[in-house]
Amino acid sequence: MIEVENLTKFYGPHPAIKGLTFNVNQGEVVGFLGPNGAGKSTTMNILCCILPATAGTVKICGFDVFEQSLEIRKKIGYLPENPPLYPDMTVTSYLEFAAKIRGVPNNKVAASRDRVLDKCVLKDVRHRIIGRLSKGFQQRVGLAQSMIHDPEILILDEPTIGLDPIQIIEIRKLIHELASSHTIILSSHILPEITHICKRVIILNDGEIAAVDSLEGLTASLNKSERLLLRVRNSSNGIADKLQTLDNVLSVNAEGDKEFMIECAMNSHVQDQVAQMALEHSWGIEELKTVSMTLEDIFLKLTLEEKGVDA
Repeated sequence: MIEVENLTKFYGPHPAIKGLTFNVNQGEVVGFLGPNGAGKSTTMNILCCILPATAGTVKICGFDVFEQSLEIRKKIGYLPENPPLYPDMTVTSYLEFAAKIRGVPNNKVAASRDRVLDKCVLKDVRHRIIGRLSKGFQQRVGLAQSMIHDPEILILDEPTIGLDPIQIIEIRKLIHELASSHTIILSSHILPEITHICKRVIILNDGEIAAVDSLEGLTASLNKSERLLLRVRNSSNGIADKLQTLDNVLSVNAEGDKEFMIECAMNSHVQDQVAQMALEHSWGIEELKTVSMTLEDIFLKLTLEEKGVDA
């Protein structure tokens, strides 16, 4: 559905993105990650036909971004980081305006407006002035305008930025619902959000692709060791030092005097030795479990360790 090949964009002599190549299939929900300045917004603006690229090709639903942009605009709904709202308009009038500039036929404007009001749970504020709405409702209005023409693809840039925890949950639930009928590219700095919503991630770093895979695939490819969490009931001097003496234990990090993160060789099954040692020294095991690599771990490994920065 989205095919990107060798995409490059220069701002003067500075390359914002360099030779990006990736695909997004129909019905996928893909997370777009990277530190500030990595090229995420530039890439999304090119996909949405807002910015021209310097080199490379982009095809969306078979249409070329550079030669058939009007056709592509019909296929894409875009929510930028700062929603393009008119604060003096009411929600209803704004959505009707958005429908018309998106080319929705006059006889279908009302139906399109009512559809997104319902999907984005905006019916109760439909006659309110946008500028007087809460940040959460304004974000919903921004999302509604991106869906007004019923696009096949949604590109959402930081859809929950600035929202409180309740509003974040509401918007996340809405994106979950949209995922059943749309292809979605979601950019966010809130990594747990990507974990909950996306099946696959594209990680950019310094304008280049650092990784494209599922979370499980990235974990498997980056893991060179396993981690165990040990939490004990009885604190004792030298627990970390004793654990370090076990075969296949690479390192032990103490978090207080009752919690320890044990890094060990892959498939070494150190749990039995740890449990035996805890029993012999009467530490009292409260918890002993394998700890999976998180998206935050992966993100830091790919964006910081590549530069030689200690994460």
